[in-house]
Parts: sequence; structure tokens; C-alpha cells
Amino acid sequence: MLSPTEPEPACHVDLETDDLTADEAAYRDFQDGLEDDLAPLAQHHADAHSFYVLFDRSATWGHPGTPQFLAVHVKRHEGTLTFEQAPLPLTAMAQSWLIHRGCPPDAIGLDPEMGPQPADEITRSLERRLAGDGNAFAMGYSYTCDDPDDMVTVVALRAQNERAPSPFRVVVEETDTDAWTYTLREGGFDTADEALQWCEDRLDAEAGPLPPVRPATAASRPTGVAKAPVPRPQGRTR
Repeated sequence: MLSPTEPEPACHVDLETDDLTADEAAYRDFQDGLEDDLAPLAQHHADAHSFYVLFDRSATWGHPGTPQFLAVHVKRHEGTLTFEQAPLPLTAMAQSWLIHRGCPPDAIGLDPEMGPQPADEITRSLERRLAGDGNAFAMGYSYTCDDPDDMVTVVALRAQNERAPSPFRVVVEETDTDAWTYTLREGGFDTADEALQWCEDRLDAEAGPLPPVRPATAASRPTGVAKAPVPRPQGRTR
């Protein structure tokens, strides 16, 4: 997320833990991770809860394709601190994860100084839908490529509703490193294999246009037909 041509802003994540008696070693490890590897893109505090969208700087050195964003929900109760977290490939998906854990949707907007900006209204509209309706889909596969010559993230999703049109979706984010903007686009597929094949083709720079999502009136999936899980394709290397 952070511009490759600008210095990284100082990381400041306010955990509001001054009066807590949580295990000191666990807290120290968590805090060290925030200071060393994680940059806050958004944060919101309300009563005993804190919500964060974080950029994980260390992901680029880990397993190829690893999600680079982390959603964190911190809860404080009677002097103790607990937290849950989820690595996710898109910031809108991280926002959705937090919203469905009680974060107000309008309170977790991204800091515009911390990364590229949406290139168009299509991108902004799709991000709003992903953030608000993200629980309607289950993520089956994602791959993040941070090659400066082709920064792209592909995500394969499966609709939770058996009768949804285009039950398998692919969302692709592409970053223009010169303009420092990004686009987000969505395509619809009838099978998991088709969705995964498009992802593989895009990562190999061989994909055609994304097929459109079929309108709801075109849905024809019979009631009671089991949904196939989205399998993970063979591992890729950088």
C-alpha cells in the first residue's frame, strides 16, 4: 500500500492498554509486531473495542501470494485484553470483517495518505459493496503479486446463497504504480474451476476480459444442489 517512492509514515497504533493487566509477554510480542511490521491504514476506538486495518510489511518476504492486510479486533474487559485477527487480500474485505464484528461502517475509512487511491467510481462502488456485503461470499483463494511491473491481487469467492447468480466470483485489483491509483473489477463464473483458471491466467498475464456477473433474474441453480468448495490451485512461485 505504501508508496515505493516516499518514506513510510511513522506507525502509531493506539491500543489504549494503559490500565490493563494482560499477560506482559503476549502483549509485548503483539506490540513489537505492530511497531516493526504493521502500518495502520484505518483504526477506530469505541468503549471497550478497537478495530484496525493494518498493512503487513513482512508479507512480501513470506510465502508467495500471502495476503498483505490484517484486520484486528481488540476487546478490553475488566483489565484484560483479547484480540482476534484475520489476514485478508483486500482492504475492503478487512473492513467487512471488522464491520461484521461491530465496527460502524463510516468509522473505518482508510487513511488517504497511506496508499494508492481508487482510480474510478467503479472501484469505489465495488469496494463499498464488498465492505458492506462481504459476508455474502466465502473466500476460497487469493494471490497477491507485488511485482512493481504488475501489482495485482486476485480473489476467488463463492456465494453463500446456493441460488445466487454467477455463484463463483473473481475480484481483481490492479495498481498503477506511476499514477499511484488502483482499479477493482469483478467477474462472474458458473464453476470454481473456471474462476480459478481465470486467476491463474491473470497471474500469468494471459487472461481475457472478466465475464460479467449474471443478473439475479438469470439464476437457475436448482434448490438443494450442494455447493462445490473452491479448491486451491497448485502453488505458485514468484
